[in-house]
Amino acid sequence: MNSRKFLLGAILTALIAAMVPSGWSIQTGQTNGKIAAGVLAGTANGSSTEALVVLTQQADLSVAATLKTKLEKGYFVVNSLRTVANRTQGPILSLLQQRGIPYQSFFIVNMIKVTGDRNLMEELAARADVAQIDANPTIHNPLPAAQGMDTTLQTTGIEWNVQKVKAPDVWALGFHGEGLVVAGADTGVQWDHPALKNQYRGWNGQQANHDYNWHDATPDHSPTPIDPHGHGTFTVSEMVGDDGHGNQVGVAPGAKWIACRNMDAAGNGTPAQYTECFQFLIAPYPISGGQGDPSKAPDSVNNSWTCPPSEGCSTFTLQSIVDAVRAAGIFNVMAASNYGPACSTIQEPPAIYASAIDVGALDSGNNIAGFSSRGPVVADGSNRTKPDLSAPGVNIRGAASGGGYTSGWSGTSMAAPHVAGGLALLWQAKPNLDGNIDATELKMEQTAQHLIDVQASGYCRGPSFLKDNTFGYGLLNLLRAVQ
Repeated sequence: MNSRKFLLGAILTALIAAMVPSGWSIQTGQTNGKIAAGVLAGTANGSSTEALVVLTQQADLSVAATLKTKLEKGYFVVNSLRTVANRTQGPILSLLQQRGIPYQSFFIVNMIKVTGDRNLMEELAARADVAQIDANPTIHNPLPAAQGMDTTLQTTGIEWNVQKVKAPDVWALGFHGEGLVVAGADTGVQWDHPALKNQYRGWNGQQANHDYNWHDATPDHSPTPIDPHGHGTFTVSEMVGDDGHGNQVGVAPGAKWIACRNMDAAGNGTPAQYTECFQFLIAPYPISGGQGDPSKAPDSVNNSWTCPPSEGCSTFTLQSIVDAVRAAGIFNVMAASNYGPACSTIQEPPAIYASAIDVGALDSGNNIAGFSSRGPVVADGSNRTKPDLSAPGVNIRGAASGGGYTSGWSGTSMAAPHVAGGLALLWQAKPNLDGNIDATELKMEQTAQHLIDVQASGYCRGPSFLKDNTFGYGLLNLLRAVQ
């Protein structure tokens, strides 16, 4: 009886398939809900599209929290991630290779980028080892630009914003960030800018070596650091910039920097590019590729980009990546975004995540900027209080592509580098915090200058007097943090 049912079922399936027009596919119960709407749209009418195949098995990184140093955490996280990817991706990679299908394998999240049609997507979605198939949309990031005049020949000493977070007071104690490394995940960096060249980890004073220090995840794949936009150069200069001739624009001029380019000249990025940069940063590798080295990972990463689910980004895939960076003992700093002044305008990954350290923007009078996004985060249903900290982000001066300086930059992406760069001062002064992200974040928050303005338009209260959804814990105070 069972064999007869099987035979009848097979005949019925064959008849249905014969009636389906060429190029159509049968959506089965096994694939329902696994394929993102953006992928379905991109493969309509026989078209092909890029997609991110997320595997069911993901690495358990919880043990990292019990390890003491950043180096231990980094090796554990990277090895755990690689082990799971190597063990589980083989069958899918073999299938893709046999058919000549383009792909890119990731390990920071167990995921494979593929290019294919609807039939391929449904075939992959039907597999038990595939959890979901995400879209890989191109996201335009509306990055800030200079509103002031070029100030190439102007020397202004220590910038007001650097003084505002008490960085010079920490320098006076002998801490400039020596021995620490910060990173920018942005539009790139002009590595030989006078304010940045001596701080570039790839420069030894006589020649440059970009291996382990630079990666371009955009289609340009530039083997040398470039920045056609200028935003990445500016933000890195806020972390470490000092040309030795009176232009002191960075909070940690003794630290070194590396970078990964995850956006093109127009500020466009994709989830795959964001992922590729994070994977490079937790284990940097040579320009030619090869095995990454967790010991060369930066201590902090500055981020000024978003990945809106409304445009096809997967909220939870990106969250596991940001969580992995934190588990590796790397201080991951995010601009809170520029959708203020209304409450709950921190609404897009990666700023919405608990594992991200969000920074809002202040003017010179410690007023919250009108554009600075506020919490609470309701996009994921968490009602999470954000931002975490605030820093200067209005009318900031810094390095410009071409070798000069520009003023008048405003945005939360101008505020975040104070925190990412300030990490170098704090960890140099308190090496016991090395790799302990929870304790470091708590130290910065507890020592911040508390701010409140109940009359301000768009003021968004929080769970306590000390932290609200407008300023977070308040203005970063690096002197208090190191003391």
